[in-house]
Amino acid sequence: MKAALLEQFEQPLNVTQVDDPVVPSDGVVIDVSVCGVCRSDWHGWKGTNHVISLPHIPGHEFAGVVVAVGKDCKRIKVGDRVTAPVIMGCGHCATCRNGHLTICDDQYVVGFSGWGAFAERVAVPFADANVVVLPDSISDEVAAALGCRTTTAFAAVVDKAQVKAGEALAVHGCGGVGLSAILIGAAVGATVIAVDVVDEKLALAKQIGATHVINAAKEPDVASAIRDLTGGGAQASIEALGVTETFHNSLKCLAKLGRHVQIGQPLDVHANPSIPLLDTIYYRQLVMMGSRGLPAHRFSALFNLLSTGRMDMQSLIKTRISLSQVTDVFRQMNNHEDVGMTLITDLG
Repeated sequence: MKAALLEQFEQPLNVTQVDDPVVPSDGVVIDVSVCGVCRSDWHGWKGTNHVISLPHIPGHEFAGVVVAVGKDCKRIKVGDRVTAPVIMGCGHCATCRNGHLTICDDQYVVGFSGWGAFAERVAVPFADANVVVLPDSISDEVAAALGCRTTTAFAAVVDKAQVKAGEALAVHGCGGVGLSAILIGAAVGATVIAVDVVDEKLALAKQIGATHVINAAKEPDVASAIRDLTGGGAQASIEALGVTETFHNSLKCLAKLGRHVQIGQPLDVHANPSIPLLDTIYYRQLVMMGSRGLPAHRFSALFNLLSTGRMDMQSLIKTRISLSQVTDVFRQMNNHEDVGMTLITDLG
């Protein structure tokens, strides 16, 4: 099969022929029709994810058709049109049985633990617990756009922060996952404040439902600006970059009893920020949460929100490329020049 092979970190991916994946006994092989290019893939390309060993095929936001089923897989059939969460729990341990597959100790992360979907085919283990059969109303492109970014944002906004209509939601960072959080926040009826340093990204945030936008490069005190806009602070705030400065802005912009959700992946110097514990967390009684991925059993709730017509996923899809153009997108991500979502639609 054809695939985009990562052979050296931060070097161009090599589009070449590799062996077709072997079907796991408890899994499936999927003929990939569409795959998203996510900032998590960029982290892998940069060499900051210790799970990846070279050579490697990235890619974890995919949709396609099942072409092979392992002998121990009972629920999924050849011919099913499917997607799957990026973080796949084993389905058998106590954690998974309680519904928390994204924190399974034996989790498999597609495109990281093993070869991913920047290829014509991808193998997925633990299929009965993780593979999601797509309803007819969800196109392959939309399913791939839901991928890691929108499912993670849904878990953060709906499941963790439990944002309600009429509340104020601040979103720090308007990359793919931040824009998804804005779209979902607006869909549930929140007043959404979007923060970024790129005017083009803020314009898109406004287009998809942000009530207010703040360019952090031009605003000397982002947290104060949000508190002023909301009359005391946001009820919920999402950090969607993994950067220390935006982490602090997210905490400081909250109203008393506010909820901070960390979905940006903090790496290197950003992995261990100081926390203003007394004045911010303790006196104002804030809640801090992390959120990573969405278990398969919650996809139906996301599909239901989509069915209301209040989430226009197509508005987030800005670029469609071939496998040979993936490295160009990664280079754009180096300087946050990418706007909206990029999908690989030509995998052959």
